[in-house]
Amino acid sequence: QVRLVESGGGLVQVGGSLRLSCAASGLPPRTVATGWFRQIPGKERDLVAVISPGGRTRYGDFVSGRFTISRDNAQNTIYLQMNNLAPEDTAVYFCYASVAGGSLDEYWGPGTQVTVSS
Repeated sequence: QVRLVESGGGLVQVGGSLRLSCAASGLPPRTVATGWFRQIPGKERDLVAVISPGGRTRYGDFVSGRFTISRDNAQNTIYLQMNNLAPEDTAVYFCYASVAGGSLDEYWGPGTQVTVSS
């Protein structure tokens, strides 16, 4: 059973940094990607960053080089280092995993709140 648990969210001032962590368990070898999405109330969930088992990464357009996704395979943990945070980065951040099967199965963590104050 796939389980994703985020940590590291909180309140930070404009220009500050946060590092989010996602403890993953139960991910099978068929895992296609893991990563992060975010959601602002009333809006759709947007891609922040994903990373493939081979280390290939993809970022949302708004990241503009400010965020870095990484993975510690030994610890089964996915990280999101966020620098130069802006008020528009305020959102709930969700850990994500996709697993290939008959169709693509998607898994989500419960989310962690990030609030950037000006």
